[in-house]
Amino acid sequence: MRLEQILFGQGFGTRRECRALIARGAVRIAGAVCRDAEAVFAPEGLCFEVDGVSWPWHERAYVMLHKPAGYECSHRPRHWPAVYELLPPPLRTRPTRGAVAGVQAVGRLDQDTTGLLLLSDDGQFIHRMASPKHHVPKVYRVRTCHPMGDAELAALAAGVLLRDEALPVAALACERLAADAIEMTLDEGKYHQVKRMIAAVGNRVEALHRSRIGPLALDATLAEGQWRWLTPQEIAAFGATVAGQA
Repeated sequence: MRLEQILFGQGFGTRRECRALIARGAVRIAGAVCRDAEAVFAPEGLCFEVDGVSWPWHERAYVMLHKPAGYECSHRPRHWPAVYELLPPPLRTRPTRGAVAGVQAVGRLDQDTTGLLLLSDDGQFIHRMASPKHHVPKVYRVRTCHPMGDAELAALAAGVLLRDEALPVAALACERLAADAIEMTLDEGKYHQVKRMIAAVGNRVEALHRSRIGPLALDATLAEGQWRWLTPQEIAAFGATVAGQA
């Protein structure tokens, strides 16, 4: 693949901008400056530098982000910064076939919710992970306004009726961590589901953190606002999880 194509496909700008980066010596391959936009490289496993920043080639982007509070999972945020601002520009501008360029969040977290957020430019992956029919479990740690009793935990596990819902909604699992903290596992993605379920048993969510999606736990080494690529093994595990739920 030509160097110009490699940079363009990874989100380093238009083809003209990529040629300009190469021409001014901003791109290094194996530590050596390459000024030839037509130079051909095998992209698989390629790691290059742009303005001193190392970048591994990925045909598709799959990343995890430790989302902090105060960010909206939207490309058109209304009241808070977009979570995409926490990512480097190439991830935000990767060319895609959809209406919006760059990676997209796999589902959304409210602006005040923290924790594991997956992002990708693979539309099929996003659909498989977010679609309710695949029942991918998601684990949340919830701090409540008032202590949670056994009756409330039992109600969440048995199912509570939410406003505008015809059928009760139940947690796959519900465990007390402290008097005012629980861990809930859900396999649906209804609007404000955790907050609405806690409200349905007469309590209120004070803090909400997503710690796991399917087989993947939030990387403990990621501080809030930090991100990393998913490993091939993690991506494969997601595929196996979705296949098993089909």
